[in-house]
Amino acid sequence: PAALAVVCDGVSSSRRPDEASLAAVKAAMRVLLAGVRENADLAGASRGAVAAAQQALARLDEPGPGDAPSATFVSAVLTAEAVTLCWLGDSRAYWLGAGPGAEAKRLTTDDSLAGEMVAARLVSEDDAMSLPGAHVVTGWVGADSAGAEPHVVTFAPPGPGVVLLCSDGLWNYRPGAAELAELALPGALTDPLGAAVALVSVALEAGGMDNI
Repeated sequence: PAALAVVCDGVSSSRRPDEASLAAVKAAMRVLLAGVRENADLAGASRGAVAAAQQALARLDEPGPGDAPSATFVSAVLTAEAVTLCWLGDSRAYWLGAGPGAEAKRLTTDDSLAGEMVAARLVSEDDAMSLPGAHVVTGWVGADSAGAEPHVVTFAPPGPGVVLLCSDGLWNYRPGAAELAELALPGALTDPLGAAVALVSVALEAGGMDNI
């Protein structure tokens, strides 16, 4: 058995961002499903999913004001052994470990101005997120992405827990993995939909200023 998830968040400065995010998810999911059913290399399938999303967004492109249709991208393929993650942009994946002494941590890095400044050790993450333009993405899927290479990593869960994928509409209010684990667990282990609804409610109550 395997579980698949894809989250895309339309880039607000681009044209038709709502359509872009939906088209990217649909195209990527088709490739990931085929990869799992054919027992393909999951890292390769994840890269293929990003390529399919790029092509789908290129088909949406048409002349007009603003940037070409664009979206962030994060996907996860979970098997009994490992989690294969793939991303471009600032939508994130977290591991929320369950049980006594379990660890919660972020599994992805942000392709954003803030993320690049933190990676270069110019500022702390907290300071970076308060800067103007912190959420401007430096990686995305879309016709004008200039062939950006997606990140692909494999994570072996150390025990029971939950993989959370989300847009900045959630993590901007609760960026810490431990905070998210406290909100999501233990409910997410048996009722993932209920846990997702609860997390959306948390972001809405905090202001809900972006897609959640």
